[in-house]
Amino acid sequence: MKNQLSFIFILLSCSCFAKANDSSAHYFKLGQLEKSQKHFLVAHQAFEKAIQFNPHNTDAYLENALVLVEMRRLYQAKENYEKLLQIDPSNKVAVQQMMEFYYNYRQFDKAVEFAEKCNQCKGKNKIIGMSYYKLEDYAAAEKFLQTALKEEPDDAELAYTLARNYLDMEYYKQAMPWYEKAIAMPGAKNVWMYELGLLYYNNNDFKNAVAAFEKAAVNGYEQKNDFNENLGYAAIYAGQIDKGENLLLSVLKKKPNNEALLRDMAEALYSQKQFDKSLQYCQKLMEINPKDGKALYQAGLCFIKKGEKDRGQQMCDKAIEIEPSLEKLRRKKEMPAGL
Repeated sequence: MKNQLSFIFILLSCSCFAKANDSSAHYFKLGQLEKSQKHFLVAHQAFEKAIQFNPHNTDAYLENALVLVEMRRLYQAKENYEKLLQIDPSNKVAVQQMMEFYYNYRQFDKAVEFAEKCNQCKGKNKIIGMSYYKLEDYAAAEKFLQTALKEEPDDAELAYTLARNYLDMEYYKQAMPWYEKAIAMPGAKNVWMYELGLLYYNNNDFKNAVAAFEKAAVNGYEQKNDFNENLGYAAIYAGQIDKGENLLLSVLKKKPNNEALLRDMAEALYSQKQFDKSLQYCQKLMEINPKDGKALYQAGLCFIKKGEKDRGQQMCDKAIEIEPSLEKLRRKKEMPAGL
């Protein structure tokens, strides 16, 4: 009798299991139908029923996650992918989705972890490279970004990130060609063009700096004071004197009597042998502060360069009386630093 009861119990269990599987399959098909018609909420409810009847229905977890993504219920989608991976750890779709989820939510360590589990994941090397860059592991980022660019050579974001990676490594010469490639691609951003301009500027390539700044402006980069200052100085050092001076005057109009700006303008114009123009800004500095020894010293140098050596020398001597530290500059025949 005991054996008969056990047998009956097994039959009942099998029958219940079969019914549960049938119900799970029924709701799964219903969910697929509703999903195909973009009834995502109804589809989600059907997939939930399918999972209730069969907690090991991996297809239901996957489809449920996909409709949850469509509904922008991303954390619920993540929970379904996690449950799916508990049942099927090697599920490629779930691994890829988790990799992208963690990257999009800036959990870069986890993004790398999942990317390394998925040899066939599309964009794997890009996500690893971008994640390492965000984690400031520039050596690791360089390797994966280069690999990703071989796979996707027209990806502007990849080219830009590799450029930034080299910039942050202080490999400026390696950064430039990647910046140039990035800004030539569809989807290039104006801030990349501006950054390239700064890179050229800091490497004394003022002609190309002007071109990059102007390209940024044409593409919508906002021309605030900092932008106009950088473009203005680049233009002066590139020999475009009037253009550069006018840009800087537009900034000075907004920041009248700004001594730092006046000093830098005087110095930039002096460096380009625009001695009369440099004198004008030295004069403005001395109007603000008659005891400005540095401005007086540079004015003296301007007169010396103009051929009025006695007058210039007297001004330099007077400047040293006001500010004795300038004596060392006279011995070296230099301008005041940062004037």
